[in-house]
Amino acid sequence: MTTPAPSTAASHRPRRTGGAALALGALGVVFGDIGTSPLYAFREAFEHQDLPVVETNALGVASIAFWALVIIISIKYLALVMRADNHGEGGILALTALVMPRSRAGAAGGLVLLGVFGTALLYGDGLITPAISVLSAVEGFEVASSAFEAWVLPVACAILVGLFMVQKRGTEAVGRVFGPVMVVWFATLGILGLNQIIQHPGVLEAINPIHIVDLFQAEPKKGFLALGSIFLVVTGGEALYADMGHFGRRPIMHVWYAIVLPGLLCNYFGQAALLIDDPEAIESPFYRLAPDWGVTPLALLATMASVIASQALISGAFSLTVQAVQLDFLPRLKVLHTSAHHQGQVYVPLVNWALMVGSVGLVLGFRSSSNLAAAYGIAVTATMVITTVLFFVVVRNRWGWSLAKALLVIMPLLLVDSAFLAANVPKIPAGGWFPLLIGLALSIQMATWRRGRQIVAERIRRAERSVEDVVDEFADVASVPGTAVFLFKDAGKAPPALINNLRHNKVRHEETILLSIDVGDAPHIPDDGRRLVSTLRPGLHQVVLCFGYLDELDIPGGLAQVEVDGRPLDLADATYFVGRESVSQGDLKGMHPALEHLYTVLHRGADSATRFFKLPNERVYEVGTQVEL
Repeated sequence: MTTPAPSTAASHRPRRTGGAALALGALGVVFGDIGTSPLYAFREAFEHQDLPVVETNALGVASIAFWALVIIISIKYLALVMRADNHGEGGILALTALVMPRSRAGAAGGLVLLGVFGTALLYGDGLITPAISVLSAVEGFEVASSAFEAWVLPVACAILVGLFMVQKRGTEAVGRVFGPVMVVWFATLGILGLNQIIQHPGVLEAINPIHIVDLFQAEPKKGFLALGSIFLVVTGGEALYADMGHFGRRPIMHVWYAIVLPGLLCNYFGQAALLIDDPEAIESPFYRLAPDWGVTPLALLATMASVIASQALISGAFSLTVQAVQLDFLPRLKVLHTSAHHQGQVYVPLVNWALMVGSVGLVLGFRSSSNLAAAYGIAVTATMVITTVLFFVVVRNRWGWSLAKALLVIMPLLLVDSAFLAANVPKIPAGGWFPLLIGLALSIQMATWRRGRQIVAERIRRAERSVEDVVDEFADVASVPGTAVFLFKDAGKAPPALINNLRHNKVRHEETILLSIDVGDAPHIPDDGRRLVSTLRPGLHQVVLCFGYLDELDIPGGLAQVEVDGRPLDLADATYFVGRESVSQGDLKGMHPALEHLYTVLHRGADSATRFFKLPNERVYEVGTQVEL
């Protein structure tokens, strides 16, 4: 038997060659969401809570923005959390996978559910981000001319529909222009803000956190509630972690300190300076930074940046779905790979159309970016709190930190995250309920699917027989020419299709492969470590194909690399035997009847194993099994 080579983080991280290209790509993909926050974050901090536009409050809000970016992005994510990579990959599902193996069973179950809820909340974020980003950008044309007011909603919806319509073409070609556009965008942010800072250099005093204290002393209640809106300056922080596998930690860190952070801080300080000088500009402080002649070009650039920010979230939702499916949190879904060069570029039709309907529905339902801002933030803050909790478990169990050290480092970050979450709670009645509802519904679905799969496996396992038990039967029946591949989840167990074939048809193929697929908690498995082969008797072989949760599950491609008895398999006319469970509700102990019904519906809607595993349709033989929940 061959064993897979160890999978290390270094072996799967992006190569450090072409650092400039990686940095440019990271600028276009990773920072789109956080880069468009200046369109609405500062305005909402004042308008949503009727915070008076005075110098004390302007400096206080700018100070909160500064320290939020430093503590949450620079310290929490770049310096700490992004070091907790799962073989080079990041994101809350990757962090959940790191927690699962070494925790006690009960604790692991609770932490997995927590990670699943955080993952589900990201889908709610993926719905709101395209809607609020595109809508806030298009509203800039309304600032340039009031005649455009009636066109804001139709144009925003048209842009969103067009964006989702082109997803099936993939992002490879479009991605080439993302980086340069975002370079222009962040340079523009910096120049617009710097112009105001030069005119009012005193605004730089906002770096002193004493201005946060002054804000809370002057407006304790409104100041605290304003945290729920000013938190919008760090939305997109999870994207830094989730996209680490595509670009690596160093390029993301270099771009953050060299381009993104300076551009954002200049713009936020510039907006504060503008409001100190002209409180009436609170209606649209971002666009008021520009001269009158520049508002329309700025709105065009903002629209392009918003489309890029939306694209990043949409692509992230596709990638998240693939991870969830292969980690057994979601049913099999149709997944199309859109690039021959980049494995991570995928298109999930069901998710795409669901996001499109949801985003357009949000635009039509909330009708303005200001109204949407009320729904934005609760999902992101909750996810960030969950990330911090899971990270605490990782540093204790994986990194071996002492309890004192872990608490000293993690507790301040958790307090900051929790403060922002608490400030977002009052936004729930005004729209924050929407992402929470989406997150709750999806987390129930994901937990139900995972539990249902475990129950079905247990039911099937009761009737299982080991391969050794059927070896003698295998020798006693006649053989027919050709190769048969029997797919079954549990290696070492005889597939039901094989048992039925031997019992009823009294026949076997000259070459019989018992194939199991093992999707591990690493994102990728190197090609030379994907195959485990053992010969049980002449003509009967056990093969295990090992995949990472981000690898494409191509069974014919994987088997093409397998050798038995020193020769490659003959797959030209191979027949693939696939089990198909027919699941029905029953009275057996397992799940609540409502959840049993949900699992049954999900099971019926799952994509076929034939398409999911890239099997040739004309050579697949399905064998049904009745399973009662």
